[in-house]
Amino acid sequence: MSRPPLPPFTRETAAQKARMAEDAWNSRDPERVALAYTEDSVWRNRAEFFRGREAIRAFLTRKWAKELDYRLIKDLWAFDNNRIAVRFQYEWHDAGGRWHRSYGNEQWEFDEHGLMRRREASINDVEIAESDRRFRWTAPGPRPADVAGLGESPA
Repeated sequence: MSRPPLPPFTRETAAQKARMAEDAWNSRDPERVALAYTEDSVWRNRAEFFRGREAIRAFLTRKWAKELDYRLIKDLWAFDNNRIAVRFQYEWHDAGGRWHRSYGNEQWEFDEHGLMRRREASINDVEIAESDRRFRWTAPGPRPADVAGLGESPA
């Protein structure tokens, strides 16, 4: 299975890969997202460590059951050969209706087929007022073209 664009990445293809990941995660479909990773992909998400597509599917299912009305923006931070670093923000609310903005960085490593074989994510959450939300497009679904990335938005 191949998942273009393939390494080695250029600025354009690395940014395309980041946007494709953003769009997939905004679908909130664990099956769709998991297909972007190798069968034995290694993950660190916050303080959780796991390996493989089945673990990825289970993790994402738990995540989106807790992080409701999830909306994400990822921006390319750096790239080299088969590695990409992104920064991201996402907004969500918990079962009690409290809104949060999560800030993070990810480091990705890809195999020759364009599948991610390693993902390391560091994430911090901040509770926000509903009126402070910035990500208000209809979800699930991709961020509309007229909604700016993080480079154009405040911290």
